[in-house]
Amino acid sequence: MQIIDSQLHIFGPETESRAADFGQRPMQAADVVAEMDAAGVARAAVIATSTPTTEIALDAARVYPDRFGVMGSLRLDRPENRELLGSWRERPGMLGIRLSFPPWRQPSWLEDGSADWFWPAAALAGLPVMVWPPDQLDQFARIAERNPELKIIIDHFGLYVDVMDDGVGTKLGPLLALARYPNVGIKASALPCHSSEQYPYRNLHPYLRQVVEEFGPRRVFWGTDLTRLPCPYKQAVTMFTEELGFLTDDDLDWIMGRGIADWLRWDPW
Repeated sequence: MQIIDSQLHIFGPETESRAADFGQRPMQAADVVAEMDAAGVARAAVIATSTPTTEIALDAARVYPDRFGVMGSLRLDRPENRELLGSWRERPGMLGIRLSFPPWRQPSWLEDGSADWFWPAAALAGLPVMVWPPDQLDQFARIAERNPELKIIIDHFGLYVDVMDDGVGTKLGPLLALARYPNVGIKASALPCHSSEQYPYRNLHPYLRQVVEEFGPRRVFWGTDLTRLPCPYKQAVTMFTEELGFLTDDDLDWIMGRGIADWLRWDPW
C-alpha cells in the first residue's frame, strides 16, 4: 500500500508569518519530507492558498518530484484567468486547482456569480478541483450535476475549523447528499482537528464510516493538513490503518493513496 497525503501545506520564509493567522505552524519542504519519511507517507498533495504559496509548492515539487504534487490557487473573480487553464498542468508538478470559499468572504464567490465561468472551463481543460466550502455544500449538487466531467473533491468533510465532536455529525447531511454524484469525492482530512478526545478519536469513527459507506472507498481520500494536526503525523496514519476495523485491506489501499492518485491522474502508481 502506497500512502499519499491528499492535503498539506508548505510555507516558504516569505509566507511563514501568515501561517499562524490560519492556525498553522510553518513547515518548509525539507521539514515536511522528514515527517513523511518518519510516518511512512510516500507522496503528498501540496495545497496552495494564494499565488505566492503556489510558487512555493511548485518549488518544492521541483526539488522533490517523487514526493510532491501541487494543487494550485486561482482567483475566480478574474475571468481572464480562464486563459490559464488550458496549460495549467504543463508546469512540472502541477496536478489541478484548489479553491477556498471561506465563510468570511461575503458575498461568497459561489453566490455572486464569480465562480460560474470556472466549472465548465475546468471540466473542458480536464482539471481536477479541490474545494473547501464550509456551509456551502448545497451549491455543489448543482455544480456537479451540470458538469459531470468535472472531478470535484471536497476538503475536510466540508467542515469549518471550529466544528467539533458531535457537531461533525450535524454537518454530515449536505455532504452525504453529494454521494449520488459520481464526480464528487471527499477528503477525510484533518479529522483529528475536529475531536476533543485523544487518539484514536473514536467519537469520529461513526461519521467516517457513514461517509465511506455512502461514497465508497474509491471516493474517500485520506489526508492530514499536517501543519495544524493535534497529534503526531504517524498517528494520523494509524488512526486509519490500525483503528478502523470496518475497513478492509482493499478499502485502505484506495483510501490511503490509490484513490487520490487515480482522481488526480498522478502517475506513477
